[in-house]
Amino acid sequence: MASWSVTIDLTRGDENSPTFVRIARAIAGDIRRGRLRAGDALPGTRTLAASLGVHRNTVLAAYRELFAEGWIASEKARGTFVSVEIPEPQPKRFSAGAAEAREIAARPGYDVVDPARGRDRGAGALTAEAPARVVPAPLPRGRGGVISKDTPMTLGGGVPDVRLVPAGELARALRRVLRRSPLDVLSYGDPEGPVALRRAVAKMVSATRGVAAREDHVLVARGSQMGVDLVARTLLAPGDAVAVEALGYRPAWEALRASGARLVPVPVDAHGIDVAALERLAAAERIRGVYVTPHHQFPTTTTLAPARRVRLLDLARERRFWVLEDDYDHEFHYEGRPVLPLASADVHGVVVYVGTLSKVLAPGMRIGFVVAPVPVIERLAATRRIVDRQGDHLLETAIAELVEEGEVQRHVRRAKRVYAERRARLASLLEAELGGVLSFALPSGGTAIWARVAGDVPVDVWAARALDQEALALQSARQFAFDGRSRPFLRLGFAQHEEREAREAIRRMVSALPRRGAGRITRQRR
Repeated sequence: MASWSVTIDLTRGDENSPTFVRIARAIAGDIRRGRLRAGDALPGTRTLAASLGVHRNTVLAAYRELFAEGWIASEKARGTFVSVEIPEPQPKRFSAGAAEAREIAARPGYDVVDPARGRDRGAGALTAEAPARVVPAPLPRGRGGVISKDTPMTLGGGVPDVRLVPAGELARALRRVLRRSPLDVLSYGDPEGPVALRRAVAKMVSATRGVAAREDHVLVARGSQMGVDLVARTLLAPGDAVAVEALGYRPAWEALRASGARLVPVPVDAHGIDVAALERLAAAERIRGVYVTPHHQFPTTTTLAPARRVRLLDLARERRFWVLEDDYDHEFHYEGRPVLPLASADVHGVVVYVGTLSKVLAPGMRIGFVVAPVPVIERLAATRRIVDRQGDHLLETAIAELVEEGEVQRHVRRAKRVYAERRARLASLLEAELGGVLSFALPSGGTAIWARVAGDVPVDVWAARALDQEALALQSARQFAFDGRSRPFLRLGFAQHEEREAREAIRRMVSALPRRGAGRITRQRR
């Protein structure tokens, strides 16, 4: 892969210094502020001399200065590199306002992103007032599907098996679209997305989810996360109060917060979000909206009770707030009839419905959608023009073809059969290998099991040991808790692993277990 040319800025520093000194100081400064990092390749002396308009001997003199000071090193036949002995630039200390973020980040599975670090790297006033935020750390990925004892693995929920994707059919659809209409799919287009995919999504949600929608009710986004972000940017003003589930999806919370919203947690129990508590909250203060995951509550997998569903819609109408419904895995339902989304019963236009094809196909494809009243879609599209202009119309048009041909529907049916088998297998492995440690209700749908951990097992220590000692990522309830407190639960995904991989993951869980109980697991069906 060709590398980019490195630009050296000689306008800083003492203009009366010799040119070779200014070159050396500029490179050393770039290393200090993190622009050039340990091991980065530097341009050859001829290349750099030509780009700076100086004699090669001047660059040689600058490099000799940097060698002498230990900033750079050379490798025979390979070139000149930033020395690996140079320590990483140290950020300034967190501000006092970031104390909570630091505490949360100390928990397994989270990293702190502190915009204040930018001040050490020339960001200046752009980040001076930005607060630290907490984001989930990336989940480990295996190497080419080969599982050894050292291969990173995850039992996190919500991860589909991308090996099941009909890649050949997708490649053929991409080629067909490019041959047939290259100007349409490679030029600027509608920010709402290609008409073909919007029409396909409208038909899908109408047929399978009971949502009365036409293509002009649909906006295609780069994943459901972008859909939530667009809603937040468009419908929220700084200071607006938005209710969220007290155990929930942190990336969505961050998108809401980024638009200035003040989030208010509402308890979640075995029947979903506590709508009575939400009603008390709405009576006490003005609520602009509520973000919910009613089909399979994230992370507990429970389904919102029928009476609560009806009351939530009535309450939204009475108190004049909108409901942002995230139906992130509607397709994966294994027992009984799937519950229709809130949007299917919305006769007053209070629901903004967000869904995704990323869980159906692959996360890397980034295909999500928003279904809402036409005026809302038009406002979202206006925001989209500023944020992203449009999506990947080539990929989106190809996906529309696969939906029209029935290939996506066939893939969903195949994936459901596979995931149902894997759900049963993981449940059996947990029962056999972790008796007395975990108890759970077998979920009727989704891609994860929400398991209670025995009281004598420190769940966060277990998750930390699994990651540190076994390269296995486990998701404890603390990662999903609005208050950041520990709770004795794990979210265990079953969709992404074949039998051999699932057995290896459970072996690692057992190996990392700090303490084991006795007896058998009890399992109840929902």
